[in-house]
Amino acid sequence: MTLIIGLTGGIASGKSTVSNMFKEMDITVVDADVEARLAVMKGESAYFKIIEEFGQGILLEDEEIDRQKLGSIIFHQTEKRQMLNQIVHPEVRKRMSEQIETAQNRQEQVVVLDIPLLFESKLTFMVEKTILVYVDRATQLHRLIERNNLSSEDAEARIQSQMPLIDKVKLADAVIDNNGSIAETKAQLVEILARWGIDQK
Repeated sequence: MTLIIGLTGGIASGKSTVSNMFKEMDITVVDADVEARLAVMKGESAYFKIIEEFGQGILLEDEEIDRQKLGSIIFHQTEKRQMLNQIVHPEVRKRMSEQIETAQNRQEQVVVLDIPLLFESKLTFMVEKTILVYVDRATQLHRLIERNNLSSEDAEARIQSQMPLIDKVKLADAVIDNNGSIAETKAQLVEILARWGIDQK
């Protein structure tokens, strides 16, 4: 049996750090953001549906979708954003399911689905266990300002646009407190996997 773990967090919570730890353990990680980018590449079915909905004006010279232009449209128009999600999300789920199936056929012990909006998008049905990477609000704000070179107002706005991490704690099966060092984060991950009966390589 392959255990399917959903990994989630918030912006600048350190989810990518934990995702990389899984990869270092030779555990397959399927990244929802990567799959979302691949799902809208030129020639994919979602690509044609997006052009049909949003017009040729959202294309770059090489006919790929101009993500910034599309982003600026959906950022300000809720119904356009919902429309895009209705096109892209089923394709992303399909792509992720195919990778789960491949891993199951290889009889891998674990597959991790790295999904930033796991709870918000109601995708927990795709996983058996969930891990949340948590940091306190002040740390999250500080890291986001440093990482993305943002003003505190901009950083605050980005954090506000997501479900608060403290609310996600109640929804997760396991929580990694990422306020400390990388070694402390790794130790928590190893402990969670041991608790779930996963062998460490």
